[in-house]
Amino acid sequence: MNSDNVVLRRAGSADALPAADVWLRSYAVAVPSVRCAHDDADVRDWFTRVLVPRYETWVAVAGDSVVGLLVLSGAELKQLYLDPAWRGRGLGDRFISLAKQQQPDGLTLWTFQVNMPARRFYERHGFVEAERTNGLRNDEREPDVRYVWRPEQ
Repeated sequence: MNSDNVVLRRAGSADALPAADVWLRSYAVAVPSVRCAHDDADVRDWFTRVLVPRYETWVAVAGDSVVGLLVLSGAELKQLYLDPAWRGRGLGDRFISLAKQQQPDGLTLWTFQVNMPARRFYERHGFVEAERTNGLRNDEREPDVRYVWRPEQ
C-alpha cells in the first residue's frame, strides 16, 4: 500500500494508544542513541491524557492501523512520527503539506541534532535552522535544533 491509500484525519480518543505505539516504535528506530526520558507506560498515558485531547493531533490510517501522527500546537509542529515501515513512502510529505495548510503563516519545530534524517527531511521541505541548544530544554537532555518555515512572500 502506498501513502495515497492512507487516510489523514483528526485523532480521536480511540487513536491515542495506537498513536503512542507508533511514536514508541519510531523513536526507537529514528534516534537509537537518544535515551527516551519516559517509559512506555508514561508515553501512552501522555498520549491519552494530554496529547490527543489537548493538541491538534492528526493520524495516518492504513486499513484499520494507525501508521503515523502529526501534532500541532498553533504554529509549533510538536510531533511527526511514522511507523518505521512507512518511512520513505511519501507519508511524511503529506503530513508536512497538511501542517503548512493548517498554519500557512509559518511553522517552527525542534528536533535532536543527531537526527540527521529528520533534519534533511525538514530542510528539504523549506525549514531553516534558527537555533541550537545544549539539550537543557528537553527531557532527554539531548542537544537539539529549532527549525522555522515561513511561506515565500
